Amino acid sequence: MSLLVVGLSHRSAPVSVLERASLAADTQVKLLQDTLAAEPAAEAAVLATCNRIELYADVDKFHAGVAELSTLLAQHSGVGLEELTPYLYVHYEDRAVHHLFSVACGLDSMVVGEGQILGQIKDALALGQDLHTAGRLINDLFQQALRVGKRAHSETGIDRAGQSLVTFGLEQLADGADVEGWAAGKRVLVIGAGSMSSLAATTLARLGVRELVIANRTLERAERLAAVLNEPGGMTVRAVTMASVADELTRADVAVSCTGATGLVLTAESVAAALAVPSAPQTRDDLRAPDGSLVARLAAMAARDGRIADPSAGVPARPASEDTPPTPGGRGGTPSGRADSSELAEGCPVGLDQLHAEDFAQHGAWVDNADRPARSVVVAADRVTRTPRVRLALLDLAMPRDIDGAVHRLAGVRVVDIESLAEASADAPMAADVDQVRGIVSDEVAAFGAAQRAAHITPTVVALRTMAADVVAGEVARLEGRLPDLDDKERAEITQTVRRVVDKLLHAPTVRVKQLASEPGGAGYADALRTLFDLDPETVASVSRADMNDADVKNRGRV
Repeated sequence: MSLLVVGLSHRSAPVSVLERASLAADTQVKLLQDTLAAEPAAEAAVLATCNRIELYADVDKFHAGVAELSTLLAQHSGVGLEELTPYLYVHYEDRAVHHLFSVACGLDSMVVGEGQILGQIKDALALGQDLHTAGRLINDLFQQALRVGKRAHSETGIDRAGQSLVTFGLEQLADGADVEGWAAGKRVLVIGAGSMSSLAATTLARLGVRELVIANRTLERAERLAAVLNEPGGMTVRAVTMASVADELTRADVAVSCTGATGLVLTAESVAAALAVPSAPQTRDDLRAPDGSLVARLAAMAARDGRIADPSAGVPARPASEDTPPTPGGRGGTPSGRADSSELAEGCPVGLDQLHAEDFAQHGAWVDNADRPARSVVVAADRVTRTPRVRLALLDLAMPRDIDGAVHRLAGVRVVDIESLAEASADAPMAADVDQVRGIVSDEVAAFGAAQRAAHITPTVVALRTMAADVVAGEVARLEGRLPDLDDKERAEITQTVRRVVDKLLHAPTVRVKQLASEPGGAGYADALRTLFDLDPETVASVSRADMNDADVKNRGRV
């Protein structure tokens, strides 16, 4: 086994580089075809997700393989080799197996423990099988990776360490609030109908949003997803074309986008245009000062004295009464000392313009001589300051991004994208089960390596037994020439005896050589057998090719 993986991920490269290096579906096909056409590679698979791009290959030369795979990644990603190289990592043989198994278990994911990667590994294997770039090694490796990932999720609590990227993104949008409570009653627009968008739509439906609109370039695909989620008596689910996105965005509270588009799906201008349309008519209550704030308390005092209308009870301002005794030092114009209606429009509605000069002097003395009142003013001001209302929450799970980075600067918009998720995941807690999963990965890597090393010597053993069978057949034919009077029964008995002798002589060494070959460093035993018995290299190679083809046919239905 000479497995080599060259790649980059969110752990080795900034999101800006990953975004530029992302591979479209047709580019992945061309990359695999060109990899197989390259001299060092015998088979290959590509694993491309929103936060990793990895090329796996069975190579016969390490250094030549690294150089060729790195060059191919640079050519097909569009990022120059010189710029890409500092972010690439390389794993070889058992370390490459360990890496893929860790990826399959969610240990290398942006959100530790997420299980979506298993579907992406399955897709990578299916593509390799469809293109016939996945031979025996890649088939065995990816099939085993899927089994290891499923084992980790079923035997441990790794799921508690994290969740899907969708759930993690929604938690970031909720900004500390309970996600289910935050999502309840919201209108949501999901752009795209692929695997990630489908997961987003399913997750949001489970959270109990009020309305779910699915927009996709192919309307039929969006309609199929909507039909799955549209349950009688449940939320409203609609499917629309991409042409309706701008209109739907004006009504949405949340938008989730994950498409395969090479350009932006939502520009800053389109989001700003959607925000310009009010989501709901504002009421008078929306303009009231927050309860408990300084302005609200002053207004309540003024309403109590009749200077302005009571904002909560609808009580009109108290009319001036001629029976009310004038206030000493008050303003003229009415017997009460208050201004009439024309003067009130120019004066202070809460009566600050009616204080005596000595009152202002006393207030100034309090401020000058005491710290505590000053601090209380700051506290009151803090209560007035509120977090700006989020008019539209956007979750961008695409790579490259679907949503313009300039949208971050728009007021009333909260944006969570792959880059911000990467930053947030760095602080995510690790579950105790991670250590147990790492143990599973180590055990499975050792078992896989032993099986591959044992399988590596199998063609040599088969070639040896084939040669022995040919020797037996030749000797039996020679015996028949010397003893032509042998009847069929005697001839069969002699033939069977010779075969048993040969089988017994070969049994112990072939079994033992398989055991030794499964141990580290056991690959040399195959070479020793070929040398000792002078086996034809072409015979051994033909057995290997037949075994690889059988494995390919056998595994195609097991994805």
